[in-house]
Amino acid sequence: MIQTFHFTNQQSVYNGKVRDVYSIGNKHLVMVVSDRVSAFDVVLPRLIPYKGQVLNQMAAYFLDATKHIVPNWVLAVPDANATVGLRCKPFKIEMVVRGYLAGHAARVYKSGLRTICGVALPDGLRENDRLPNPIITPTTKADAGHDADISKDEIIAKGLASKDEYEQVENYTLALYEHGVKMAAQKGLLLVDTKYEFGSLDD
Repeated sequence: MIQTFHFTNQQSVYNGKVRDVYSIGNKHLVMVVSDRVSAFDVVLPRLIPYKGQVLNQMAAYFLDATKHIVPNWVLAVPDANATVGLRCKPFKIEMVVRGYLAGHAARVYKSGLRTICGVALPDGLRENDRLPNPIITPTTKADAGHDADISKDEIIAKGLASKDEYEQVENYTLALYEHGVKMAAQKGLLLVDTKYEFGSLDD
């Protein structure tokens, strides 16, 4: 079930699996986070009450907590389910950063491969081991279907980001992860891995 809003100067609306994004003029977006549930690229028929509020407020909290590291798109959070911000040009990559050998990386490692997304891993690791240093294993950001692993060199070669752009978001990614690890530790948690998405505004 999709609830549609109509805002002043609205140009278009994109209905995602969970979030609906309204383009306002040429410079702004309104993102409304719904109670819809998506699992394995399927939107389930039943909603979870207040799920959208929780997701939106979590995002607002962490974007505010990290804006000293990297500027972000948020201008205001006028409603528990909605965020208003700047319209940026997205990089078609997701910056996945890993501090531990877990999940997809562990499966790749278990298959016998020692390189993931162009990043070499040492022999002798076991699942859930902490990595010597956090690594970045980017993926494509697919408009449909599943994202795919991609290396830094492939990203630059395909023009998904220039070398300077990639290295800037690479530095942001590592700094954000380091800060996230500290925030998690304060709550007795481990930040095993996460992903960040970036865009540009006026270059």
